[in-house]
Amino acid sequence: MKKIITILILLGCFVTGFAQQRTITGTVTDETGATLPGVTVLLKGTTIGTITDLQGNYSLSVGDGTL
Repeated sequence: MKKIITILILLGCFVTGFAQQRTITGTVTDETGATLPGVTVLLKGTTIGTITDLQGNYSLSVGDGTL
């Protein structure tokens, strides 16, 4: 019985870990609303990031944090 409970707890932790990952998407624009290609978007305090495409769009898979 203890093995079953341990397995269920570990499985729950495993699934929860994957659920915290999410994809953030957006468009970077200047003050006039023009899109900005080639802008670096970083997760604050890390080296995890991406660069906007020719239309200023980005997509970044992250856990918790601030861009």
